[in-house]
Amino acid sequence: MVAWPGQTRLARELASEAARPHSWPGLGAVAPESLTIILVPDQRRLDSLTRGRAPHWGAGLALPESRTVVLRADLADVRVTLRHELAHLALHQRVPVRVPLWFDEGYAGWAAGEWERLGGLELNLALARGAVPDLASLDAALRGPEPTVGAAYALAMSAVVELARRNPTGALEPLFALLAAGEDFDAAVLRTTGLSPGRFEEVWRRSVRTRYTAVTWLVAGGGWAVLAFVVLWFGRWRRGRDAARRAALDEGWVVPDDPPEEAELDRDSKS
Repeated sequence: MVAWPGQTRLARELASEAARPHSWPGLGAVAPESLTIILVPDQRRLDSLTRGRAPHWGAGLALPESRTVVLRADLADVRVTLRHELAHLALHQRVPVRVPLWFDEGYAGWAAGEWERLGGLELNLALARGAVPDLASLDAALRGPEPTVGAAYALAMSAVVELARRNPTGALEPLFALLAAGEDFDAAVLRTTGLSPGRFEEVWRRSVRTRYTAVTWLVAGGGWAVLAFVVLWFGRWRRGRDAARRAALDEGWVVPDDPPEEAELDRDSKS
């Protein structure tokens, strides 16, 4: 464990968490191998250590080849981030073959229990309109700008969940068994789901469109956004419509002089 001054206590807690065996979905209990965890104080130090490999919005980074995890200490969810990065290491520890980025990130999000990401999809207007990316575009979105990356991670999780659901067991164990034996990812998907990669993509995209519709968006809170927009628009329209009338009312107004009685009283009081 490597940490900066002032972070010793948090570093010890994280090291203790990482040293415990974890049970991962589809992988079972995985005894952690030796690894290095670097706890950095902020984004600037993260950029320095990773030479800009980590996105500016990133909370951490896992390097399976060197079994190294880098975490930002200035974020509130550092323990969830640790579990996410440990899931990456567990996956690569058990699976020797290459897996797509969407599967790697989607599995880590599932294993870390980041279910709130899926809840966020209910308020995604693009999905409500039926705009679901293909898996190649999803890989690119996972390394994209911050405004869209949250939805990309959630969609990756949904794709991994769909892989499990399409297996007769409803789990990932059969897929991981083939991958651990060295089977190619696409071939393993075909054998465990009966779907070719292209067909699986179609099924997954259709499932997302079916689940996240305009009705779902409205029920989840999008309707309040529409209502707020309508109220603001109506207020601006009303002010614009009444502007000419208010200007006309202002014309011809003259502030009258003091009445003679009040003027006389003012002179008497001064004398």
